[in-house]
Amino acid sequence: MFGEGQIRSLRFYHHFHYYEVKGGIEYKLTPNVKIALATGKYDTYKEGGNFVLPKNSNEVRLWPQVIIIHPMNRVTLEHRYRAEMRFTTAGYRNRFRYRFAIYYDLRKEGSAKKPLQVYLNNELFFTNQPTYFERNRFSVGALHKLTPKMTVLLAYLHQFDYNLVDETGRDFFQIGCSFDLKAKTIK
Repeated sequence: MFGEGQIRSLRFYHHFHYYEVKGGIEYKLTPNVKIALATGKYDTYKEGGNFVLPKNSNEVRLWPQVIIIHPMNRVTLEHRYRAEMRFTTAGYRNRFRYRFAIYYDLRKEGSAKKPLQVYLNNELFFTNQPTYFERNRFSVGALHKLTPKMTVLLAYLHQFDYNLVDETGRDFFQIGCSFDLKAKTIK
């Protein structure tokens, strides 16, 4: 099980205009293949303040995904495929996402220190309606696993929207924290 929350702003620490809360279940099919089913709530507000009404978008998503991991010593390649079923204020929409990521572990081999990784990824967003291509999102950052269940992230994200709907920003500074809720083994 996993859960995540996010808020976004159009200024360094104010002009908040977006939040999301999501969670789901992930299952490891093999050591290198994971599948997941998740849902979330995603709201975008008018620009210019801290969650200023009216809302530009009120959305609930349901999404299955597959992640394929290729570990190679200190480098890990990852492919993520996601199909989103989006229930929005503008009606139902589909979206398909593909992300390719490269992670590099900064720990020396045999180190007992907690994992610290740098990463680079690129994600493409498509729909099943013309113009089909919706967004390209590039990110570079660092991940630090504070505990076996908690990871923090610091990153730069550049986003290009073909059909700009809800955000005027293209460059973002990200700070994140994720929690991994492991299920107990049933005997």
